[in-house]
Amino acid sequence: MPLRNEQPRDGEAVGSLHRTAFGGEHGGTVAQLVDALRRDDPGALSLVAEEEGQIVGHIMFSRALLDAPRRLVAVQSLSPLAVAPPWQRRGIGTALIRAGLQRLDEQGVPLVFLEGDPRYYSRAGFRPAGDTGFRKPSLRIPDAAFQVVKLSAYEPWMTGTFVYSETFWQHDCVGLRDEG
Repeated sequence: MPLRNEQPRDGEAVGSLHRTAFGGEHGGTVAQLVDALRRDDPGALSLVAEEEGQIVGHIMFSRALLDAPRRLVAVQSLSPLAVAPPWQRRGIGTALIRAGLQRLDEQGVPLVFLEGDPRYYSRAGFRPAGDTGFRKPSLRIPDAAFQVVKLSAYEPWMTGTFVYSETFWQHDCVGLRDEG
């Protein structure tokens, strides 16, 4: 499956992919988040998977911080990840994760955080962040969903509180809201 950097011409297809994969109002919110991250974090790593001339998968890694006792540490957030429903369960999401982590590791990024299903993300090396000395940025994030992967530049003193970029807060994309 060909993976490549997202290009400006891909914006509409990526937005449509997220609206379809996440569905309903949440899909629209995720598409808006992606647009905002492109604007607010020009250095974000955004990869797409193509099949038969169409974009069937997308992943984005963007800047975040770790508030460690020694100093602030530049880290990354994996969010969002989407694969078109007909293409799910074919390894596309895992391939996108691995490709992104490899690039970030080569760039010297020490840690990547996410909120997601531990059964899925553990296959790519993510572990519960709370069990390894990290604090989540919101009580609305379920403990099991708050995950981290340590890359080559990680050092043991790098512990503390994960801090999302302002863009995630502006779009209310941190944790889960009560439905009531």
